[in-house]
Amino acid sequence: MCCYSGLMFNQLAPFLQDYIYREGWTELRPVQRAACEVIFNSPSHLLLATGTASGKTEAAFLPILTVLDQNPSKTVSVLYISPIKALINDQFERLNDLLKQTHTPVFAWHGDIASRRKQKLLNQPQGILQITPESLESLLINHFKKLPDLFGDLRFVIIDEIHSFMESQRGAQIICQLSRLSRCIHYHPRRIGLSATLGDLRAAKQWLEQGTNEVAIAPEIAAEERRVRLAVEHFYVGESQTNLGAEIKDFEAFYQYIFEITQNSQALIFTNSRTEAESITANLRQLAKMLNQPDIYYVHHGSISSSLRMEAEQAMRDNCPAVTAATVTLELGIDLGQLERVVQLNAPLSVSSFLQRLGRTGRRDNPADMRFVCTELELTAEMELFDQVPWQLLQAIAIIQLYLEEGWLEPIEWGKYPYSLLYQQTLSVIGSYGEVSPSALAEIVLTIPIFGAISQEVFKELLRYWLAIKHLEYTEQGTLILGKFGEKWVHNFRFYAVFEDVTEYRVYSEGGEIGSIFAPPPLLGSFSLAGQSWQVLEIDDSRKRLFVKAIEGISPVSWRRGGRGQIHVKVLQKMRQVLGEKGVYPYLLEGARQRLEKVRRLGERWGFNQDYFVELEENLYCFFPWLGSREFMTLERVIHRLVQSGLGVRVLKSYGPYYMLFKLGRGVSLEDFRAGLRGYLEGDWTGEDLVVSPESPQCYKYDSFIPDYLLRRAFAEDGLNFESLREELGAILG
Repeated sequence: MCCYSGLMFNQLAPFLQDYIYREGWTELRPVQRAACEVIFNSPSHLLLATGTASGKTEAAFLPILTVLDQNPSKTVSVLYISPIKALINDQFERLNDLLKQTHTPVFAWHGDIASRRKQKLLNQPQGILQITPESLESLLINHFKKLPDLFGDLRFVIIDEIHSFMESQRGAQIICQLSRLSRCIHYHPRRIGLSATLGDLRAAKQWLEQGTNEVAIAPEIAAEERRVRLAVEHFYVGESQTNLGAEIKDFEAFYQYIFEITQNSQALIFTNSRTEAESITANLRQLAKMLNQPDIYYVHHGSISSSLRMEAEQAMRDNCPAVTAATVTLELGIDLGQLERVVQLNAPLSVSSFLQRLGRTGRRDNPADMRFVCTELELTAEMELFDQVPWQLLQAIAIIQLYLEEGWLEPIEWGKYPYSLLYQQTLSVIGSYGEVSPSALAEIVLTIPIFGAISQEVFKELLRYWLAIKHLEYTEQGTLILGKFGEKWVHNFRFYAVFEDVTEYRVYSEGGEIGSIFAPPPLLGSFSLAGQSWQVLEIDDSRKRLFVKAIEGISPVSWRRGGRGQIHVKVLQKMRQVLGEKGVYPYLLEGARQRLEKVRRLGERWGFNQDYFVELEENLYCFFPWLGSREFMTLERVIHRLVQSGLGVRVLKSYGPYYMLFKLGRGVSLEDFRAGLRGYLEGDWTGEDLVVSPESPQCYKYDSFIPDYLLRRAFAEDGLNFESLREELGAILG
């Protein structure tokens, strides 16, 4: 269909038709036609779940701008919610180009936007407002009385990269914010969710339509033909290369390979941590210097200053060689131009993350190109069995195969008892209103769908608790106001975020701010940041600032190490299948192919490719349960209960979700252990029996303000997975 004669094209506003003509589009893409169909012909919410670079942003705005052209809004007309500021800045430029011929202004609102620009919107509310959840929280508190003037004629709410929100506390926060906003303007604007990686459309639609009377439609859009090039390579590395702070003088094959596959190209190197991103950049720079090659290397993660992140983004957009090592900060849809290749260091945590990262290449009719580079320590005769398994290689293959064979992505799950968020939203509502009666507060908060499992009685107990710790106070009239400590929290900018905001030292050189680190080295000590080594010249502890100068060489990084994240049980089960198969996958390069063959032989020799338990020596066993992260954590607690019950088991090492090393006491057989597990799982137990007093599992930002017994309940329900463990262990125990 030629876009200049199609029905949907003819329904677009004239200025959009002119824009399409000037841009040289030959037709509207399927996602754009589908979006127009839903927006023009129904009152429903819209979920656009199509691949990266399929035109989702334009698909949303083409019909929206047409509707607004025909019937202009008297206030802000579109609220665009983004997970990161960089994506707002990127979309800001794209929208301004699209709107050149209209009178629809676009306002970006986040911490880097000048106050005069924000005041302009407050004085004359109109157009499109792009914002993060944290800035929206601030707006709801600090400009509560202006909300009807700002959003009284709001038509659409666009939630970009919706998959990054749905399972997180930030996503639940957005649902709370939209509920509170709708209460102020007395109706629900239409919602539009955009995503390139959604496996469970039914759950995503349910998430999007929460608290409204309209359904969400996810139109079936034929996937455009896409060519993909995949390769997986494996390297053994020395001890120094696993110690990311150590300087590497002789560059091993691992670094040489990455240097070669990214040389003179525009490439992204994805890592699973800031530490890895810094390490790979520092070493590639050193290698380039040794070979008299240009320095084209950048780093992009949350602890790099915004100016340096923007410099990296611009370098990637320019038609010159540039290589950036990044964490999830570049996993989302920021325009980076025509990337030639993505390199993934070790395995990502999920199939969704793999697909999102793969989607960063393959634009403009070029094939997507992604290389996995998996590493492990050199094998030695002294190594334990479990250390001879290339877990990262197996996980990378499993993730690739799950997508290629089944098109499977992780299902969406959200917590039942978000008490930390309940604390924040309760104080936020009181901060907005100034004072509110307990009954009105309960009606506002507990009608938000996210808190549907929290009873009136539990909420009353929480209010009494917060009154006791002086986060709330009663007035003489019996209304609730913020207490002494609650006031301090709400009026601190860190309150707006539901995720942990760890205080770090800001780092400055003569050229300005570089970024931040967690713990500074001593005076004249060195560390690595932004792919460069720095020496500490001055430490200002009172203001948490470091002043540094650049030095040569490779230095340690300075962040706390994070956890390994959540891995779904299906990924582990696929890893077991990969281990037990005979076939070779066509994307494996020589090193990866040989390593897979070697571990398969190891599995056959020791039997862990078929059995779950391997006896290493008398009464010493290695347990390979092939469970997901939540199930493995639950299993650890079940075994702990068995130990407490008198079964002679001593867990020596547990590396979830991959393996567990345990020793049986004298006179206790493996069958006794199996029987103990079987008996526990068949008993009348629940997840709450695994979390007992005086334990107080604090998993989220405001959990320190929640009574211990409620934290135990939340952890049992949302942190563990007892029912799934019961099901999975059925196969293990027979």
